[in-house]
Amino acid sequence: MPNSSSISEFLLLPLADTRQLQLLHFWLLLGIYLAALLGNGLISTAVACDQRLHTPMYFFLLNLALLDLGCISTTLPKAMANALWDTRAISYAGCAAQLFYFLFLMSAEFSLLTIMSYDRYVAICKPLHYGTLMDSRACATMAAAAWGAGVLNSLLHTASTLSLPLCQGNVVNQFFCEIPQFLKLSCPGFYLRELVLVTFSASLLFGCFVFIVVSYVQIFMAVLRMPSEQGRHKAFSTCLPHLAVVSLFLCTAFFAYLKPPSISSPLLDLTVALVYTVVPPTLNPIIYSMRNREIKHALRKVLQHALFQLQ
Repeated sequence: MPNSSSISEFLLLPLADTRQLQLLHFWLLLGIYLAALLGNGLISTAVACDQRLHTPMYFFLLNLALLDLGCISTTLPKAMANALWDTRAISYAGCAAQLFYFLFLMSAEFSLLTIMSYDRYVAICKPLHYGTLMDSRACATMAAAAWGAGVLNSLLHTASTLSLPLCQGNVVNQFFCEIPQFLKLSCPGFYLRELVLVTFSASLLFGCFVFIVVSYVQIFMAVLRMPSEQGRHKAFSTCLPHLAVVSLFLCTAFFAYLKPPSISSPLLDLTVALVYTVVPPTLNPIIYSMRNREIKHALRKVLQHALFQLQ
């Protein structure tokens, strides 16, 4: 039986069985990846370059765009390379890197979404204290805490997972390396420590989820009490994009990890994993810019400047 010390590479789940479908998947994923890079890159550039967007809400949006860029760049390039070159292999070091970076970026993103809900809560429910509670130092500290929490959580899980002895071969039934698939390869009885860490992390995530729900209950109650229809519209326009992003993130991730085992299959697992790793990073820039005039104006300036430089 192979163990973790004798395994030098893993075999990932192929995106398709035939060569034609593999190439089709490559071009499809390449288009999605480039769209995600363009969208998140434009959001990051617009927020960084436009002085009017140097506010807490857009500062956190910049961090979210960077996390989305990292998240989709952790999984898709290797999947596209394997589809293009008709291979399934990933090195042990490459698999370990995917484990660490994917969990780090996903954990940091959920922490950041929780902070963004707090930002909207303070802006709408405590507007007189917004400048004090959400000053530049507080925002930088909260963003650093989100990134730091992601690193710490990922370090603990990655170290614990990679220390497990592997008795079930080296075939990972997913198109990238993730902890649930690694646990399936581990020897029976050795993964209890990682399950304890998973339970602890799930409890923290549930706490963040409750915080987001409570924040939005308070926000909607405050908005509905506003006498001005224009004020209610403005409040909803700043909150609904964030709520849509949170819902997209949670629904896809929850279904991926909490779906009943009775409906699980390699094809379904692959499809769901593609949805929750690809869809949020690609759609988040569209969701945030769709009805946001400030973002649209900043993006227009960035594109006009880029076109001017090309002439």
